[in-house]
Amino acid sequence: MFERVLIANRGEIACRVIRTCRRLGIRTIAVYSEADRDAQHVRQADEALPIGGPLPAESYLRIDAILDAAKKSGAQAIHPGYGFLSENTAFSRACKDAGIVFIGPDPESIEAMGSKAAAKQLMAKHAVPLVPGYDGDEQDNACLAEQAHAIGYPLIIKPSAGGGGKGMQIVRSDAEFPEALATAQRVAQAAFGDASMLLERYVEHPRHIEFQIFGDRHGNIIHLGERECSAQRRYQKVLEETPSPFLTPEKRAAMGAAAVAAARAVNYVGAGTVEFIVGPAGDFHFMEMNTRLQVEHPVTELTHGVDLVEWQLRIADGEPLPLAQQDVVSHGHAIEVRLYAEDPDQNFLPGSGKLQSLRLPTPSQHVRLDGGVVEGDTVTIFYDPMIAKLIVWDGDRPKALQRMREALAACEIIGPKSNIAFLERLVRHPAVVEARIDTGYLDRHLDEFLVGDTAPAEGALFAAATAVLLHDESHVAGNATDPHSPWARADAWRVGHAGKRIVALAWRDQRFEIEARGHAGNYQLRRAETNCEVQGARLSDDNLGARFDGEARRVPLHVDAAHVLLHDAHGQRYSLGRAAAFAWEAKDTAGGNQVIAPMPGRIVLVKAQAGDAVEQGQELLVMEAMKMELALKAPRAGTIESVNAAQGEFVEADAVLVRFAE
Repeated sequence: MFERVLIANRGEIACRVIRTCRRLGIRTIAVYSEADRDAQHVRQADEALPIGGPLPAESYLRIDAILDAAKKSGAQAIHPGYGFLSENTAFSRACKDAGIVFIGPDPESIEAMGSKAAAKQLMAKHAVPLVPGYDGDEQDNACLAEQAHAIGYPLIIKPSAGGGGKGMQIVRSDAEFPEALATAQRVAQAAFGDASMLLERYVEHPRHIEFQIFGDRHGNIIHLGERECSAQRRYQKVLEETPSPFLTPEKRAAMGAAAVAAARAVNYVGAGTVEFIVGPAGDFHFMEMNTRLQVEHPVTELTHGVDLVEWQLRIADGEPLPLAQQDVVSHGHAIEVRLYAEDPDQNFLPGSGKLQSLRLPTPSQHVRLDGGVVEGDTVTIFYDPMIAKLIVWDGDRPKALQRMREALAACEIIGPKSNIAFLERLVRHPAVVEARIDTGYLDRHLDEFLVGDTAPAEGALFAAATAVLLHDESHVAGNATDPHSPWARADAWRVGHAGKRIVALAWRDQRFEIEARGHAGNYQLRRAETNCEVQGARLSDDNLGARFDGEARRVPLHVDAAHVLLHDAHGQRYSLGRAAAFAWEAKDTAGGNQVIAPMPGRIVLVKAQAGDAVEQGQELLVMEAMKMELALKAPRAGTIESVNAAQGEFVEADAVLVRFAE
């Protein structure tokens, strides 16, 4: 077995590889950019070497810098993780030429699957089912339009060299095709350096089901079952699970055989994933093959009782697969979601900033956490804003869904906004619970999964106020030298006057004031014209138990000196800040005379100029930030006074990009 392994990646996956290497007694070498000097993967590795600037192109995508670090550190092998250089043929070949083992497939296999077009042509030769389409070398726009018309609509345009849904466009008519093609080509060129496209007939309401395959250098190739990844937003997976609730044993066997055939077609070695589009009637079609470990691999590990990273290491070292196909057995059900620093209510705008508080559930046999940051770390603007992967396992799907609900309820992120509330609604939604979701469901019904502007109800506010009162009283009593002294009471009592306190809570730009009298769990609360009598209130293990107007309730919540996190009777999450008792005015968020950069990023397209008359909502610029494109639109109808950004320019957050005439 290797003694020293360099990990050519960062964040969560680097930390995950380090854990397995440490268990196997392998010394790990991390690499890091200027932005990652204090990152967790740097702290957890046995050694760490700098490789360049904060942008991926200046560091994690630099083959020369990574190989130089490997040579300096004496690494015998390199694990690429996923993303960055994990599916880069040149990197795999450069490792081989340098005498360093690339923990992944041979460069020939990566090359064969690196082009979606070439991969489809190869699969056709090996009788793997395909969707009708065009994958030819002729890439003239007129030819592509002609092919699209011949294939028929709806169809999907895919970057041939792409992955992760980047640049993919669904087109439903000849009239839509030219603009959609231009967008796909622009994104593909920027993301992959290759604007070539392939066209496929679009399967309406499809499911996305992928098979985990593994090969060794002794001619053995097996699959370890499937993962259903149909819950997607803009082609990005948001929930993955295994086994698929859609597949029958017969369909599972047929798809598994096709996945193994696809891997044999390229003499595959190591971990890979064969992805299929599955129609409502159960027809399945090869989509692509990922020649690396997948983000969602933990669900396979939990249901099969294996460590896929250990398998990668052992197979790269020449060992045979530890299991034959007939020995692969799945137990129970596993589900994974990804916690991101993003704002679902603002079109999932990625966030950045310091994690002032990061509360996650306690790991157990039912709950697994794969993360790359801890409380106090900063989510940077330069990389994917994922905070952690939350994975649960139980005996069957309903139990696993309930485990996930409980685990998400225990999560809290203070600092950048997060998608936790979105995920909570997702795992309670009937389409997910009843397993009838398809890859486009979230995009078609997104409003059903967003929290929106529904303010907390009176019951939630009274529960939050009660928790604040109990919290503050416990701290006053706990700090008193004589707990029986009247001065240890925190009920605002004065001589000749019943004590009254104001509990002020803030949610978004709203302020809520609750008058409170009483102490020690018995209170008279009042908000506006509504009264509530609270009796027997107690806090225990992030739960409030009390009688509200004579009705006993248990409210899951967490309270501290700065805020209250609670779930109402419908499971809706609310994070309420503790405001000062004096009044304050809500911010006026209405804009109208300018367009500002929501975060640091690069301007990739300028679609307006000074003097243009534009309509409200018209797209003015396109910005690339945190691995996604953001369309910046006119806040109102009017005339543009100035455009202060040029194509290709990097702009800072809050920079004024467009000004409107008064």
